[in-house]
Amino acid sequence: MKKQTETLFSALFSTSPELTSCRDALEAVFETLIACFRGGNKLLVCGNGGSAADTEHIVGELMKGFRHSRPVSADQIEKLRSLYGTEGERIGSKLQGALPAISLVSQTSLATAVANDVSPDMVFAQQVFGYGSEADALIAISTSGNSVNVINAVKVARALNLRTIALTGPSGTLSEIAEFPIRVPGHDTARIQELHMAVYHTVCTALETALFPQQEI
Repeated sequence: MKKQTETLFSALFSTSPELTSCRDALEAVFETLIACFRGGNKLLVCGNGGSAADTEHIVGELMKGFRHSRPVSADQIEKLRSLYGTEGERIGSKLQGALPAISLVSQTSLATAVANDVSPDMVFAQQVFGYGSEADALIAISTSGNSVNVINAVKVARALNLRTIALTGPSGTLSEIAEFPIRVPGHDTARIQELHMAVYHTVCTALETALFPQQEI
């Protein structure tokens, strides 16, 4: 792990010392996601309620600039310019490097169809089956660690050889079946969600710093 990443994690543990127990798990998750994105793979994310909002938040930080600028390459801009002239160049100059991520809570028509026609506990599992490919990654979020639809998604992901990451509280089935569980301490849902945000903001920053080493924005 590079010094910049170590500095980011140290800052997290300084502001949220209760997360120090998660250090090894966090480092493993970071290395897993770095390998995923460098290998040209994608990330799927799922959760319910407040955790559903977290899935959207994570995708928002990964798919565009978060704390750093992410200009696309000169070759990519030139391709657009060659096709569309100055307008293509303008479009290219406004594009940002992306880490491909999909929030499974966003597919409203599909999710309600699965819930209505099949079973509500299969909403995320069906999407993992349809979107997932070997060496992709899944982040599954549940404060209780016992959300059945999230657990089913992890089960399907593991069968398809996706890397599975869980964000949970201190207990629950989800952290037992995911390959890389991050169990944050606490028994209050709101505090667990706050710690989840601190974790994923740090991981997203570390990924961006490693993969898009530009000046901060």
